[in-house]
Amino acid sequence: MRTAEVKRKTAETDISLTLTLDGGGNAAVDSGVGFLDHMLTLFARHGRFDLTLTCRGDTWVDDHHTVEDVGIALGTALGRALGDKAGLCRYGSIALPMDEALVLCAVDLSGRAYLGFDLPVPTQKVGSFDTELVQEFFWGLVRSAGVTLHLKKLAGDNSHHIIEGAFKAFARALAAAAAVDSALDGAIPSTKGVL
Repeated sequence: MRTAEVKRKTAETDISLTLTLDGGGNAAVDSGVGFLDHMLTLFARHGRFDLTLTCRGDTWVDDHHTVEDVGIALGTALGRALGDKAGLCRYGSIALPMDEALVLCAVDLSGRAYLGFDLPVPTQKVGSFDTELVQEFFWGLVRSAGVTLHLKKLAGDNSHHIIEGAFKAFARALAAAAAVDSALDGAIPSTKGVL
């Protein structure tokens, strides 16, 4: 069972997170940011990951520290759960429709942190959530996980749909990349012999 637990405490946030890659899509998420909880619940369901999260953050300031630090904690857990990545498919991609929105996502479990983020969102807010924090979340995640991630909006007018499409697409692409490739017979999927 590929599972990792992360506890991260700073002057701004106090996070406890557990991620199981080979799960059933179950989530118990309480970040203090309702929209982020919704996106992480979708992420768990569509990736068939099990995710538990509690975060107490300085949301009286704004949601920035909570969203970024949850991304860092999730990325840290992902990196630990993937281990040495022996036998994994390594790559995953999808073009995911969400009503009028269409989001392309591609993942490489390369060990190198990079975010290609071309996901223009038409509004600055979805409810009380600052939409610019989506990019902060994914930067935090890729830096701490050592993952290359590209997200690109191909179509879409509704901010909620675009962001939801991005989280669902990331979940599906990540699940494909993290899947075990039996043809590799446990080998590292790289000519360097390490990822």
